Amino acid sequence: METETRTSSAMHAPGAVLLISCYELGHRPIGLTRPLHALKAVGFAPDVIDIAVEPLDTEKVVHAQFIGISVPMHTALRLGIHLVHRIRQINPSVSVCMYGLYATLNADYLLSQGVDFCISNTNSAELIGLVKSVGKKVRIAVDNNGVSVGKLPSLEAYAQFEDNAEKRIVGYTETTHGCKHLCTHCPIPPVYNGKFSVVERDIVLAEIQEQVSQGATHITFGDPDFLNGPMHGLRILRAMHDAFPNLTFDFTTKIEHILKHRKHFPEFAELGCRFIISAVESLSETVLTILEKHHTRADVETAIDIVHGAGIALRPTWVPFTPWTTLDDYLETFQFVDTHRLVYHVDPVQYAVRLLIPPGSYLLNRPETKTLSLTLDETAFSYVWGHPDARMDELHKTVNTLVETDARAGVDTLDTFYRIWQLAADMHGSRHTPLGFRSKEGHLPAPRITEAWFC
Repeated sequence: METETRTSSAMHAPGAVLLISCYELGHRPIGLTRPLHALKAVGFAPDVIDIAVEPLDTEKVVHAQFIGISVPMHTALRLGIHLVHRIRQINPSVSVCMYGLYATLNADYLLSQGVDFCISNTNSAELIGLVKSVGKKVRIAVDNNGVSVGKLPSLEAYAQFEDNAEKRIVGYTETTHGCKHLCTHCPIPPVYNGKFSVVERDIVLAEIQEQVSQGATHITFGDPDFLNGPMHGLRILRAMHDAFPNLTFDFTTKIEHILKHRKHFPEFAELGCRFIISAVESLSETVLTILEKHHTRADVETAIDIVHGAGIALRPTWVPFTPWTTLDDYLETFQFVDTHRLVYHVDPVQYAVRLLIPPGSYLLNRPETKTLSLTLDETAFSYVWGHPDARMDELHKTVNTLVETDARAGVDTLDTFYRIWQLAADMHGSRHTPLGFRSKEGHLPAPRITEAWFC
């Protein structure tokens, strides 16, 4: 009994459990907020660090008995593995867990690099169980009495909602876990296998209310697909609007869901929806088939009409560099964006996105992928591939550099768009050219979140 008492006091002491987020698309990380609340609810007193917006506090690392690192995406994982090595230098004996999508996909490598546990942590239950299990082995009480823990950076530290010259504070939540779709390039299917579950409405609304009290006037719903459970999401939006009529929001959904649930879009607009993100990825029938997106170019055009017709902006995302994308395909994307006046609806970084194939990816099961020469780079957490047309690899490097340079220099999105288009047209060396069409006429600004990265 004496051992149990000492164990409990050690793991329940302030800061004995430390949660760290590396990066979550510029918003306040739900990979910290939900586990933080869940652990507090069962008697722990965790501390938190978000290294995307604040430095690593080495004192917190020194005092921790258990450190959980949230890695829901590729960029976070690349930052996270460097963080693990630093943590091991500061506190060699601490138990380290990585949790999130990319922890599960790369577990073998991570466990060989000083990580003790890798879990998906869908609803915080796995993490709580792990903390309790590790706590049974802890024999040294942590003396952090009087230390204030569990305080997240203010919402002002994160990306903002921007519309014309107006910027506003953004809150973040998710109404579901997982996704019922099996897009082959997505990291979610290997972990969830086509399953999704809803988060209780009261939990989501409480998260929204808390962030509104902290200054949020716009909410991002970061579900992989908000319309996996359309009525669940709609009920939450109605309740949110009743409580906060001036609150605006955005969400992400598939092109096929826009078509399927078109009747709801006027109501989404009335409830405050300002923009929707949808993973178009490509206009090529070949690429869309391999990625199993289940939409066509015509479907994308219909979706634009539905969303814009409701007074909401559609922000398409792209994966323009894949082993199957031709230079003609790449140029077609620019013609499409220009024709549909979507230049300000697409952040320039989207034109530099190169397909990631992580371990366990469903793409590895496609016959088209089996013909590629793939090499797993464990340190990069993805398979390395080369394009059969060497020009495409050269173009990717050039576009990537151009986008980074223009972003640092604050170049207007429209100018960057035409510069990239001209690069690709020059490489093609044929009739494809944007010259003569370069005009800001009709290209109206679109609402956005000021963080442009998506991976």
